[in-house]
Amino acid sequence: MKDLIPISPSDSGLQLLEPMRSGNPEPAAPKFRVQKLWMFLRQYWWIPVATLTLSLSVAVVVFFRTPPVFYSVGSLWETEKLRLPDGAAFAEDRERYIGTQSDVLRNKQLRDQTLNRMRATDTNSIVLDENGDPLAVEIEVDSAPKSAVYLVQASSANPAFTPRYLNALMEQYLEFRKNVRSRVSSGTLASISEQVQRLERDTKVGQEALNEYERSNNLTMMQEESAQEVAYLTKLKTELSDYQLQYKLLAAKELEDNAGDANRANSKDTIFDTLNNNNSSRNAGGDRQSADKEIKLLKLERARLAKNLRPTHPKMVKLDQDINRAERLVEVYHRQSQDQIAAAREALQIKIDSLDQAVKDWEEKIANVNERIAVADGLKQNVLRNQGLYDRLTALLQNVDISRNIDQETLAILEPASPARRSYSQAKTMLTQAFIVGLGLGLGIVFIITLRDDRFNSMNEVTERFGDTVVGQVPEMPELAQPGPLVLLHDNDDRHMFAESYRNLRSALLYLTVDGKRPRVLLVTSAVPNEGKSTIATNLTRAMALGGSKVLLIDGDLRKGHIHDRLAVPSKPGLHELLRRQSSLEAVIQKTDLPNLFFIARGNVCRNPGDLFLQPLFDELLAQIREQYDYVVLDCSPVFAADDSSTLAPKVDGTLFVVRNQFTHARAVREALELLFQRQARVLGLILNRADSTASNYYAYKYAEYYAASTEAADEKKS
Repeated sequence: MKDLIPISPSDSGLQLLEPMRSGNPEPAAPKFRVQKLWMFLRQYWWIPVATLTLSLSVAVVVFFRTPPVFYSVGSLWETEKLRLPDGAAFAEDRERYIGTQSDVLRNKQLRDQTLNRMRATDTNSIVLDENGDPLAVEIEVDSAPKSAVYLVQASSANPAFTPRYLNALMEQYLEFRKNVRSRVSSGTLASISEQVQRLERDTKVGQEALNEYERSNNLTMMQEESAQEVAYLTKLKTELSDYQLQYKLLAAKELEDNAGDANRANSKDTIFDTLNNNNSSRNAGGDRQSADKEIKLLKLERARLAKNLRPTHPKMVKLDQDINRAERLVEVYHRQSQDQIAAAREALQIKIDSLDQAVKDWEEKIANVNERIAVADGLKQNVLRNQGLYDRLTALLQNVDISRNIDQETLAILEPASPARRSYSQAKTMLTQAFIVGLGLGLGIVFIITLRDDRFNSMNEVTERFGDTVVGQVPEMPELAQPGPLVLLHDNDDRHMFAESYRNLRSALLYLTVDGKRPRVLLVTSAVPNEGKSTIATNLTRAMALGGSKVLLIDGDLRKGHIHDRLAVPSKPGLHELLRRQSSLEAVIQKTDLPNLFFIARGNVCRNPGDLFLQPLFDELLAQIREQYDYVVLDCSPVFAADDSSTLAPKVDGTLFVVRNQFTHARAVREALELLFQRQARVLGLILNRADSTASNYYAYKYAEYYAASTEAADEKKS
C-alpha cells in the first residue's frame, strides 16, 4: 500500500487538499430552500392539520351559537323620465350611484322614518331586540351591469319582520326622494330668480353706461379718423425707412477709400447722383470722368514713348506734367464729392429726425383713439353677455317652475319584498375564513420552524455555512430504519453507494496535507452524541484496510466506547489498561476479520480519561504506533460531551469532524470547531453522515450498473 500512496505532491502530480483553517469569515446566511420546507411539512404535517381543525371547530361553534339570519329581497327600477327642453340634469357613474343609494337606505334618519311609518300602520309590527330597541336590519343594494333594476336585500334575525321592514323602507325611500326633490326645486327656483333679478339690473346699468359713452364720444367719426391716421402713419413709416436706408448707404460709401481708383470713383458718383438728383452733381461727375479718361490716355501715351525715349526727353517731361495736372484735378473733384456726401448725410439726418418725431406723435394719437373705441366695445360686450345670461336663466326658471309641479321621480317599486329565507352566506364566509386562517397559521408555524431550524439537510447547506470543507458524505441506509446495528463495510459489499462513499473518503484523505505532510494519525469526533462518528471511524478504517493499508483503530472513548461490540471482540484489555501501565501494547492490540485492520478496545470504563491523555506515556504511544502502521484512527467522545476530544486533537495529525444530516445543528458545529481551533487542532474537514440519497441534488454513486459490472468481473476472476 505504501507504494501506491504518493510521497509528496510533486511525486504524485496532483494538487493536495488543505485542512480547514481557523478564523474563517462569517459565511452568508443560507438560502431558503423549498425542499427543506417540504421536508418539514412531511415531518410536522400534524401542525397545519391541528390549526385547521381548531379554526374550523371554532367557526362551527360560533355558527351554532350565532342566531340565524333571514333575508328578503325587493327590487326598484328606473322608469322613463320626462325630459324638458333646456333642462339641466345631474349625472354620475353607476358605481357611485349605487353606493349613494345604499348609504341613503342605511341612513339613520330614513330608518327612523321607516319605523314611524310602520308604527302608523300597525303598532305591533315592530320587533324589538334584547335591549328593547327595534331589531337591526342590514341593507345591501346591488345591480347587474347594463340593467335598470336595483336589488335591495334586507337581513335580520326575524323572518317575519324582515320583509315588512323592507317594503316600508322602499316606500319611505321613494317618498323621501320626492320630498328632497321638492325642496331642492324650491331652493333652485329661488336661487335662479335672484340671479335673474341681479342680471336684469346689471344689464340696465351696462346699457345706460354705453349710451352715455356714445353720447359723449362720436364713435363713427373716431373710427373713420382712426383709419385715416393709420394710413398716414404707414406712409410716414415708409418714408422714414427709405431715408434711413439712404443714410446707411452714404455712410458706407464715405468709409471707402476712393483715392486713385477710377472705378470706385465712378461708382460713388453714380450713387451720389442717385441720392442727389440735381444738374450740378451730374456736371461734377462728368468732369471727373473726363479727367480720369485723360489720365489714362496720357499714361498710355507715356508708356508708348517710354519704349524709345528717355525720361528727360522734352516729350516725356511734358507728358509727366500733364499727368500730374490731371491727377490734381481729380483730387479736386474727389474733395468736392466728399463734401457733397457729407452735406447729403446731414440733410438726410434732419429728415429722419423730423419723420421719427412725427411717427411718435401719430402713434400716440392713434393709441388714444383705439383706447376710446376699446372702452366702447367692452361696454357693448358686457351688455351682450348679461343679456345672454338673463335670457338663459329666464328660460331655465320657467323649466324649473314646471318641473316642480310635475312628478319626475325615476325610481319605482318593481317587486315587493320576497318571503324571508335563511342566509348561509355568513356561515360560508366564516368557514372559508376559518379554513384560510387555520391552514395559513399552520403553514406559517412550519415556515417559522424551517427558518429557525439550523440543522443540515443537504450538502449544499453545509457548504453554504462552512465553505468547501466537506471531505466526504455517507448516504442514508434503509437498514438503519430496522432494529439492530448497521452491517459494517466488507469486501464485495453490494451496498453500492455506501461502499463508494467510504472509498471516496479514503481517497480524499490520501491527498490531504498538514504542513506539507500527509496526516497518518487521525481523530474522529463530532459535536454531540448520536451523530455516527464511531460508525464512520470503523468503516473508514475498514475501507483503508481493504485498500491495502495497515491500519490501527483505537476506541478512545473511555467512557462509553462500544466499537468492540461492532467488531465482536473483547472490550479489555484495552487503551485504559495500556495507559495505566497495566498491560503492554502487544497485549491490547487485537486482530479483526480483515488482515490489515487491527484494533485497541477502550478497556475498563474510566471517569477521567483526559488525565490519561495528558501523560507523556500517551505521546510515546502515538510515536510508537506511528512507526508500525500506515494509518492510526482514534474514535473519541463528542466535543460537548467531554473534554477528551479537545485534549486529543492537538496531539494528532488531523481531525475529522462528523455531522449528521437532519440532526446536527449548525450553531453546535461552529462552536465545537471554534473550541478545537482554540486548542490549536488541525481540522481536516467535515463528513456529512446519513445524507439523503433520494434528494434531487444528490448525484454521487447513483449509477449502480457500473458497480454490478465490476462485481461480475470480480466473480469471473475468482472463478
